[in-house]
Amino acid sequence: MGEVLAAVEACRAYFPDGVEGWPVRPGKEPFGASSLRGITPTPHPSPQGGGEVEAPRLDALATAAFKADEPGIVAAAEALGLSLIPVPHDDLKRASAGCLTRSGASLAATGVASVSEAAALAAAGEGSQLLGPRIATGNVTCAIAQGKDQA
Repeated sequence: MGEVLAAVEACRAYFPDGVEGWPVRPGKEPFGASSLRGITPTPHPSPQGGGEVEAPRLDALATAAFKADEPGIVAAAEALGLSLIPVPHDDLKRASAGCLTRSGASLAATGVASVSEAAALAAAGEGSQLLGPRIATGNVTCAIAQGKDQA
């Protein structure tokens, strides 16, 4: 659970450029991560000082259906007070075209460019977009998608 929570917080703490209205932290470069949907900005103190940076409020935790019973993912969703959305493989494959990153290992194992990005996109619904590429922390990857109606 700790690794999943760390990935979620790392993802919430950083916004690459690309979604109108979402700030970019000064001096940060986009970097590439089980998945989240439905976000609304919530202010929190900037670790660099000088005011606040908006972090996304999370509405759900989404993951591939084949990972939905992993204890760390289940426990993280419970700890965050979020529903866990298991995304079927066919939905992951459809959403794969919208992924920002490509993982050779993911493609070989699942046929999906990035499971975390595809799960975020699929769970956020048609017309959703990623806030940026997945973020990897330890053995966990995380991506945040914003639904079309949440902009």
